Amino acid sequence: MSRTYKATGIILKAIPLGESDRLLTILTPEFGLMRVVAPGARKSRSRLGGTTGLFVVNQWLIAKGRSLDKITQAEIINSHSGLAKNLGKLAAGQYLAELVLSQALSEQPQPELFLLLSEHLDRLEGLPNTSTEENAIGIVARLTHGIFHLLAWAGIAPQVQLCCLTQHPLNPNFSDPNWLVGFSLAAGGIINLVELSRITSQHNDHQSSSVSEAGGRYLTEEISIKIDARLAAEPLAILQHLAQSELTNLWNTYQPSAWITVEKILRRYAEYQFARSIQSASLIDSWLLNCSPTNWCQ
Repeated sequence: MSRTYKATGIILKAIPLGESDRLLTILTPEFGLMRVVAPGARKSRSRLGGTTGLFVVNQWLIAKGRSLDKITQAEIINSHSGLAKNLGKLAAGQYLAELVLSQALSEQPQPELFLLLSEHLDRLEGLPNTSTEENAIGIVARLTHGIFHLLAWAGIAPQVQLCCLTQHPLNPNFSDPNWLVGFSLAAGGIINLVELSRITSQHNDHQSSSVSEAGGRYLTEEISIKIDARLAAEPLAILQHLAQSELTNLWNTYQPSAWITVEKILRRYAEYQFARSIQSASLIDSWLLNCSPTNWCQ
């Protein structure tokens, strides 16, 4: 059996190892998630040094090792160097990479996940590097789109077209400025608040007419659906567009604050599903505070 093999991989994480090596976590279409050593990559004249940056896609030649396999050759396919030229793009890329690390599997081919991440990184990189409001929201919109697609790939995207309670379509009402829809992490998506109130009221009325007493205490059964957020028409419309393959210039259609609201609710939903916080999300928060008007985040 050959002691070397080839793989195509995108670097999701790189940490120092020993005096001069790097330990890389890479996503490959052939083998899923892998951890490999890049020997001497931190040396100034290393032939591997330029190939081990974050988000670099390489064609690797890898030698099998006792505990960790080692890279012997690397040929850059796509460096994604444009992401490092803009703090917002870089933070968004790290955010998506962290989501991938939460769901990728080792020793299993995952070509669809590899292509999905590569596509969304390419879209982020393709945005201009200007500091305009439009470009900043473009980054948030691209990030939000990527989050939803990664959740969909894992089979856990929130239900945003139908009410989770009634399974009836729920369309945004732009004519009523006070109209709101609920979002429940536990229920898995949007909730019609009017229907929830009606059903809860009917249920409670029924229970009050058939209350049973046990040990001097009245026992009732209640409907319990926690509403974690209330969304206006624009955020709901955005959520319902995210399953599409392309956003085109959709971010110009809605207010910046609506995009930020959707990113935050998808963040909470992903953290709920994966039972872990998204550390990279704090970079997006800091970047937005530095580059955007205060009313964006209201």
